[in-house]
Amino acid sequence: MNHDFIRGREELEAGEKQRLASYAQLSQESQGRVHDEPPPEWRTHYQRDRDRVIHSRAFRRLEYKTQVFLNGTGDHLRTRLTHTVEVAGIARNMARALRLNEDLCETIALAHDLGHAPFGHKGEETLNQLMEAHGGFEHNLQSLRIVESLERKYPDFPGLNLTWETREGLAKHHVFVEGVTASQRVQLKRPSLEAQVANLADEVAYYNHDLDDGMESGLLDEQLLAQSVGVWAMAAEKVDRRFGKLDSEARRFYIIRCLIDDMVKDVVLTTATTIEALNLTHVSQVRQTDRSLVTYSQMQAKLNLELRQYLYQNLYYHPDVHEPNQQAVSLLVPLFEHFMTHPEQMGSQFGQYEREDGKARAVCNYIAGMTDRFVVAESQRLGLI
Repeated sequence: MNHDFIRGREELEAGEKQRLASYAQLSQESQGRVHDEPPPEWRTHYQRDRDRVIHSRAFRRLEYKTQVFLNGTGDHLRTRLTHTVEVAGIARNMARALRLNEDLCETIALAHDLGHAPFGHKGEETLNQLMEAHGGFEHNLQSLRIVESLERKYPDFPGLNLTWETREGLAKHHVFVEGVTASQRVQLKRPSLEAQVANLADEVAYYNHDLDDGMESGLLDEQLLAQSVGVWAMAAEKVDRRFGKLDSEARRFYIIRCLIDDMVKDVVLTTATTIEALNLTHVSQVRQTDRSLVTYSQMQAKLNLELRQYLYQNLYYHPDVHEPNQQAVSLLVPLFEHFMTHPEQMGSQFGQYEREDGKARAVCNYIAGMTDRFVVAESQRLGLI
């Protein structure tokens, strides 16, 4: 039976070519996967990548990993998972406006924090110190390890076997050269625009939801924000002109909504101007540029720096945030030392991981994959606290 109304992969790819900009990363031009597979029937290659990320164990664990406030502190405060979903939404919006590949943007955004350690950036810093003699720890590279080898759910290959372009986007601050020839490597200075959009969407998301969570927790005060942070004062004035007096929750929501809209609009317009000035016609030109092309305007970047400094001074290092995080992070050191001495207690697969990566890296991978609550539970079970 011939179902003419069904859209298969080839039709989806043709649609991409028709509607996306010439400098977008088309799925039919993907450099492919490490392990050959039959192409998907009803999805593009990047749509398959997205679904594999969502169905991974590492993605589900993000629900119980800290964003700013320790997981379980409050039902309305962000976790690493809700942060990831917000990043994906912002990334798709910016990609759509710039006529980029939304599916690739969304996939990179959904996978960008898979490798994050328990207890947020403090946990990452602690693991990096513990691994100083063994190559260090950095969550972007850990995300790559997860999708390339640590997830073990497919019978034909380790990892998720994602496309080269998705993995390129996860490398983030590192030039990703795996699988390309030596002559091509000299041209890979920047990742695709889709990867750059996902990276900046991450920043837009955490600036604003950290503000929201800080006010939800009572650690940030709107009056002090209006006196010290220019972007907040401008957005608040805009909300006042449009709505007049609002109750505090609705007012906060609309101010943060304005902040996100303004940042997204600034990025889209600034990036579009840059693309036009460079006369880009293909994604290969993007990868040859010496600087990031997806950026804020100079004015917005300056305002964001002011906001960032305020958040560090008044939220991230506030005693009510910093001290519980430090106490939680302190559990990672004895846990790491225990498993280095008793690796057999990490499960039957440890021997295989040790042979592949060495003992220290295998222990690090195990701890990095833990949720906040599992670190506490394991520490209690082993008598470390």
